[in-house]
Amino acid sequence: MSGTRTVWGRTRLLLSMFCILASMILSLIPAQTHAQTYQKAVWIPVEKEIERGLESFLRRAFAEAEAQQADLVILEINTPGGRIDSAGAIGQLIRQSPLHVVAYIDNQAFSAGTYIALNANEIVMTPGSSMGAATPIDLAGNAAEVKLISGWSNQMKAAADLNNRNPDVARAMVEIDTEFPGLKPKGTVLSLDSKRAKDLGYADRIVNNKNELLSLYGISADTMQTIEPTVGENVARWVTSPVVMSMLLVIGLVGIVVELFAPGFGVAGTISLCAFSLYFFGHYVAGFANWLHIGLFLLGILLMILEIFLPGGIVGAIGFISIVSGLVMAAYDTEQGLASLGIAVLITAIVAFLLIKKYGLKGLLNRFILGDEQSNERGYVAPKDQRDLVGKKGIALTPFRPAGVAKIEGTRVDAVSAGGFIQAGMPVVVVLVEGTRVVVQEEEPNSQGRSV
Repeated sequence: MSGTRTVWGRTRLLLSMFCILASMILSLIPAQTHAQTYQKAVWIPVEKEIERGLESFLRRAFAEAEAQQADLVILEINTPGGRIDSAGAIGQLIRQSPLHVVAYIDNQAFSAGTYIALNANEIVMTPGSSMGAATPIDLAGNAAEVKLISGWSNQMKAAADLNNRNPDVARAMVEIDTEFPGLKPKGTVLSLDSKRAKDLGYADRIVNNKNELLSLYGISADTMQTIEPTVGENVARWVTSPVVMSMLLVIGLVGIVVELFAPGFGVAGTISLCAFSLYFFGHYVAGFANWLHIGLFLLGILLMILEIFLPGGIVGAIGFISIVSGLVMAAYDTEQGLASLGIAVLITAIVAFLLIKKYGLKGLLNRFILGDEQSNERGYVAPKDQRDLVGKKGIALTPFRPAGVAKIEGTRVDAVSAGGFIQAGMPVVVVLVEGTRVVVQEEEPNSQGRSV
């Protein structure tokens, strides 16, 4: 019996030593064996507010990554959120990409940023980072209407289902008036730090820094390429913001009105021109505007100028419609374009009213009416009124072909014939005077062959 106990004791000792040795060996295995290794990775920053300009940049970045035959895209997400429609388009872009996409959250990925992360194949967070708080808000900062919240909640839920994440967690990030036991009480929205996100399956891994992330996927920092927005794309992101877009339209239209009250082409006109140029440049780079929209705007400006010389209103009306069409069609969204233009027109009308109230319509009309007085003291001499010559007779001093010189009641007068050739010495009579133009014709002889 004692021999059996001795053998059993030795067996347990050997098993314990084997387990300890196996644990030590596993602890020495590099971290990258826990994730698939990749040949070529591309790093793409997703920063600041999510809007149409970011969407345009990410489309180019993903296309460039595919062209370089990359097999891994790492999205460094650091955003407070942004537009729901832009986030939806970016999420679709990620889902349709053949590349493996990792969402790396080193700081924050709130609201629309959380949705983008959920569309990625994996989510990796760092200690101290956060995600969630995805309730849509209106321009006043209040929660959006129930219909919008419900739709957005379903989008978040669908994104969570892509990688078998708990859909209730996604809904708890959106729905304020719903209680989710174990997640959040009613009246709040859910946000997650990295540890809780990992516990709930919303973070696949937690790493301490970027180097550890790259090591996890077997990527060398020297071989990884970062695709950054160009200067033009950064400008486009700024310009396509609804607030900035409205401001540019306000500056452009107000600049035109102020320029009408100022003599010459000055500061206001230059600022207006720069504002409209920036508006179209940003939307063109972002891929929303094209040369047709720019052409419509320029044609409208030309027609508005022609209206000054061709009064009647039709040319001006067509010009106004052309300007509005160009501005609205160049916007990324027709509804947003109309809203921004409406705000700009309202503010411009207020400014125009204040300028007219201060300077009167005379200040505006003087831009289109000659204001200089033609006086003798300034060297202006008005032409002599010769309307009293009508019906008076004289003689042609030179041949009329049709212009010539006639002597009318003893005065030499430059004139033209009413038609036909008049020989020198023939009797003539003045039949019409228009300004400085005197028209004569050969006098008809009477029945005795003498002139009347």
